[in-house]
Amino acid sequence: MYNDLSPNIKSSITRSITQTFEQYMTNIAWDEELYDIEDFIDLWREYITTKALWYERIPDDVKRDPKFHEDLAQRINEVIQRILTDPPSEEQIANIQIMQEKLNTHLTYDCKAEAVFVETLLKDRLVKEQ
Repeated sequence: MYNDLSPNIKSSITRSITQTFEQYMTNIAWDEELYDIEDFIDLWREYITTKALWYERIPDDVKRDPKFHEDLAQRINEVIQRILTDPPSEEQIANIQIMQEKLNTHLTYDCKAEAVFVETLLKDRLVKEQ
């Protein structure tokens, strides 16, 4: 059923999953111990029902279909997997390394999205120290 949607709606769904997952992970400071898929799904559900324009464009009978929910769950897993395996850029690694040396920190990060979080955190710490 998911594959029957228009490319624009599928793209919007992917974007909403990505944005919500990255926001959720930032909210928990990328702490894997705090990660709870149900909390993430609740946040995503709230987003799609209150802010996502694409959600209203999907017919109600499709939204109620269990196959559609299975397809969405699979898409959510694929998007999360892609985010978690997308490596940080060389520029991110270099910037983080420089800031960590200045701050004498040893924060770790495993993917590009987590590197964005770490980079922002370190920039904020540098600003506070000035």
